[in-house]
This record gives sequence, structure tokens and C-alpha cells, in this order.
Amino acid sequence: MHPYPRLDDLLELRHQARTLGLASTHRVNSTFAGLFASVFRGTGLDFDEVREYRPGDDVRNMEWHVTARTGVPHLKVFREERERSVILCVDNGPHMDFGTRGAFKCSQAARAAALLGWAANNHHDRVGGLLFGGGGGIGGIEYFNPMRGHRALWRLLNGLTRQRGDSVEVREDDVLLRVLQRIDRGSGVGSLVFVIADLDRDVEPLERTLGSLAQRHDVVLLPVDDPADRELPAMGTVVFEDGQGRRCEIDTDDQTGRDAYRDAWERRRTALKRLANRLGLIMIPLRTDEDIHRTLALGLRRRLQSRGHR
Repeated sequence: MHPYPRLDDLLELRHQARTLGLASTHRVNSTFAGLFASVFRGTGLDFDEVREYRPGDDVRNMEWHVTARTGVPHLKVFREERERSVILCVDNGPHMDFGTRGAFKCSQAARAAALLGWAANNHHDRVGGLLFGGGGGIGGIEYFNPMRGHRALWRLLNGLTRQRGDSVEVREDDVLLRVLQRIDRGSGVGSLVFVIADLDRDVEPLERTLGSLAQRHDVVLLPVDDPADRELPAMGTVVFEDGQGRRCEIDTDDQTGRDAYRDAWERRRTALKRLANRLGLIMIPLRTDEDIHRTLALGLRRRLQSRGHR
């Protein structure tokens, strides 16, 4: 697998997908898109009826006036739309040009966006998104308005494969927070929002905005991980440099330091999982050393199975 995303590879995912690592000549529509449609059924905006609440129903559709009048929980039911907006928020910062095994994070993020985008296209959804952190657009954010057909998705995928040249990471406290806030302010209701990013961070500043988003949209978190994010390899004394040119010398052979490094990652990931559970978000971690189609397919199957056991 090429370490960087290439447009031809992303476009090819429209026609051919691998199912559990086995080559297949079937279209994405017959494999991955089937799972996509099963898990992410669009909630239409056309009101249909009011009925009593049943266990497993989406509480966001509660009909509070009827519930208060009858004393029995009731739910608003909508006819499913033929299409919905799918918004792909993809981390495109220089820190994504990293990977110790398999591929770089940027490549896995781009392939995930392509698979999800083509599946949504085949399900007749409007597809658009935002690229952030790469220094392009306004304030490091490039926006692609959701639309029918392939145009917006093609432009987004092309943006993911552009060479950044000498661009540097946008020096903002949290460009991801601004991306989520933009979606929260600018979207209607009922969109499907995928956040494909390096989420090895303090997630507390994101909670309020993610909670607001989750009230009106379906939100899916896809943290992109490399094995070295959790386990620091023993490589002797190494000098690390961040995006702002600051350097730090670390003895990676020090077991105490490596244990502390792993424990810090575990704490951040536990906080992310708890946040997702608290807000009702779907979370599917993506690793650089795993087949991206297999990872997404297994994640969707688990989601489908867990929903069936409610």
C-alpha cells in the first residue's frame, strides 16, 4: 500500500472493494454500501404519524406534547427520505503524514473517506465535507457543499491527495473544534457526520459542540491510530520535533517513560470512549496497519448487531 493517498486509488474504490481481505469484482454498492445503508438509514423530514414509544426508539424524536397530555411516552415517526446529507470531516494536517506500519494516517483517512463517500453516493445521498488542518481554505478549513452526484466527493478526494508543499500546520488552538462548530451552525437536521481524524487529544473541549451536533445529526467518530501512538518503540535517544519547530530529546529505551507514554494514551482513549458513549456517538477506530475496508466493515457489522440486541 502506498504511504500517501493517490487519487486513482480513491476513485478505484468506487468500482472495486475488498471484502475481509479477499479480492472482489463486486461494486462497493453490493458489499460495503449494503452495510452502510443498513446501519445509517436516513431519517426523513416528512412527518408521518405519532405512536407510542418502544424500547430502542430514538429519543430525539419524542413527541413531548402528546406525552405530557396522555402520560404515556409517544414518538414522532417520519417517512424515510430517499437522500440525506453526508458530511465527511477529514483531518488533513501535517501530523497525518505519519505511520510506522502499513500506511500513513493520511492515506487511511483518505481511503475511509472514499469508501464512505462512494457508499453514500450509491445510496443516493448528498455528499460533501470539510478538510482541515492543512493550511488550505479559510483558516485552514476547506468546505465542500454536500450535493448529489460525484462532483463534491471527487473535489474532496482530490483535496486529500494534493501535495501541501511547504505549507505548515495551522497554528490554532483547535481547528477541529471550529470545524464542528461550523457544522453545528450551518447544517439543518438529519445529516450524517463522519469525523475522520487524529483524536489522540484532550476531548473535553469538544464535548459541548459534539453534544449539540448529536442532538440534530448522527455523528460517527473514526480516530486514526498508528501502533506507535500507544507503544513507543525502543530506539535509544531520539530527538522529536513538533509542527512549531520545538524539539524534545527522549530516551525511548527507558521502560518507565514508555510505560507512562502508554498509560497517557490509554487515559485519552478511555476519555474518548466515555464521551462517545455519553453522547450516543458511534466510534470505529482505524489503524494504519489494518485493511481499511475490513476495519470499517467489521465496525458496521458490530454496530448493526448491537442495534439488533437492544
